Amino acid sequence: MTRIDRLARSMKDLQDIVHELKGRGVALKATEQPIDTGTAAGKAFLDMLGVFAEFETNLRKERQAEGIAAAKARGVYKGGKARIDPEAVRKLASEGVRPSHIARQLGISRGTVYRFLPTSMVDGQG
Repeated sequence: MTRIDRLARSMKDLQDIVHELKGRGVALKATEQPIDTGTAAGKAFLDMLGVFAEFETNLRKERQAEGIAAAKARGVYKGGKARIDPEAVRKLASEGVRPSHIARQLGISRGTVYRFLPTSMVDGQG
């Protein structure tokens, strides 16, 4: 592989991958970075890179949350647009249209259809 930071987003994931590879008798070597898990120095460097990759991911998440909070405070953040109308799903179901046909017609998954149907309609009582 070329770069370790593309391998995992958290230290735990990175350690799990390295442990799995080691269990199979494979050493991890990055072509663009001085990392070879077959050496003590390579293992130490890998752990440091893993810590920084996780730190960077956490910083990104924090900045995103701060940006969303600031936008909400200004009243400009509305969240994502609803992709479907739950009432359309319920209306079609009440007309006797089967969930798989509703899904195809609305371009959504069958699981999404079931999520918007009352339990009574799912059980065939509606």
